[in-house]
Amino acid sequence: MRGLRQTGKENGILGAGILIMKIQVPEKVQKIIKTLQEHGYDAYAVGGCVRDSLLQRSPADWDITTSAKPLKVKELFRRTVDTGLKHGTVTVMEGKEGFEVTTYRIDGEYEDSRHPKEVIFTADLKEDLRRRDFTINAMAYNDRTGLVDIFGGIEDLRGHVVRCVGNAEERFTEDALRILRAVRFSAQLGFSIEEETKKAAKELAPTLRKISAERIQTELVKLVTSPHPEYLRTAYELGITEIILPEFDAAMRTEQNTPHHCYNTGDHTLKAMESVRADKILRLALLFHDLGKAQTRTTDDQGRDHFYGHPQKSEELAKKILRRLRFDNDTIKKVSMLVRFHECPWECTPKSIRKALSRTDAQLFPLLIEMRRADVMAQSEYRREEKLSRLDKIEEIYREIIRKQECISIKMLAVTGKDLIEAGMKPGKELGDTLDKFLEMVLEDPEKNSKEYLLSKIK
Repeated sequence: MRGLRQTGKENGILGAGILIMKIQVPEKVQKIIKTLQEHGYDAYAVGGCVRDSLLQRSPADWDITTSAKPLKVKELFRRTVDTGLKHGTVTVMEGKEGFEVTTYRIDGEYEDSRHPKEVIFTADLKEDLRRRDFTINAMAYNDRTGLVDIFGGIEDLRGHVVRCVGNAEERFTEDALRILRAVRFSAQLGFSIEEETKKAAKELAPTLRKISAERIQTELVKLVTSPHPEYLRTAYELGITEIILPEFDAAMRTEQNTPHHCYNTGDHTLKAMESVRADKILRLALLFHDLGKAQTRTTDDQGRDHFYGHPQKSEELAKKILRRLRFDNDTIKKVSMLVRFHECPWECTPKSIRKALSRTDAQLFPLLIEMRRADVMAQSEYRREEKLSRLDKIEEIYREIIRKQECISIKMLAVTGKDLIEAGMKPGKELGDTLDKFLEMVLEDPEKNSKEYLLSKIK
């Protein structure tokens, strides 16, 4: 498999689960590992950084596991941060970078599908790897020993499989978020989920109710911005979205009997997310853009479905879901705007587009066009070329408006509130109303955006 490099003999095994494989470990990580080794302790890079290195991906961060106890780690390094001493984690600072160093540990009994009642430190690397979630995340490496792979991580990387370490029910009972993480890793890597792991995930999906909204949000964003956002269907099939995003389940049950569509609402949503680049705001907007159809669907005498008012209902649901999952206000604002206007319901005229820009967000307008294109590509071929051509025309008009710097906001008017006051108008509601009227006037005809002309219109 590409990315699985070995030195020495073919499949050279030094001992049970220990392979000679060379990984390029950053100098700062090497320094931490060597410092611990020089003082008589084991130390390895561990987890996702090892997995990504083997897949020739660039690791987001490097974690280190060691036989040294937390207080000893603090003794050995000049600058440290007490990240989680109770759970054995100390962050070692190398320059401006921080690296989490965690003592080998055995987790005690879990009482809340999240936190172990107690943590027991151990000198056995195998015990530490045994408590990890998936085989592909349960490998360790240093230059002295090579790759430590006790639970078949290499085999599962080669087989493109996400599999729990040991008993899947036990792993998911320890931390229910792992159920969603299984789908997320599957989507990020393009891997399938092993059958026993999948079976346990389906049985224990309801325990995701115990997981905080913030943790659910993090995994959901990683899933929908992955190379395979359509794997959200797996989350649906396993009963995960029923717990974390029931509105999507409703979409999967909503048919679209109309010439414009060839999928149900949920499958259309998945296709739309596939059809756009992996931008967080775009993918989230497409995830939510048609959720309102489940509540607005009507069927006429000919059996054709209609979804009048669904953009507004979808926006309402998007805000509700984003708040429920504790998204930041900026994300809520941007996604909501895109959902509300995702059908681009404007005439292809400069006047209409100027008015649209004044009521939306000019900076987000290109995203709106991009989103609508993905929406169209996830529909049937009925009038597709006509729809795409219309979007091209809207984008062309938009670019010309921006190039000419035509007025699309009160800030861009040739007069200010100060100018109106100097012309004799008193501060207050009348002044604001006048600026609004001037903007409407200029949106109709950009040539009227001159200080002389606008001041001449003051009554």
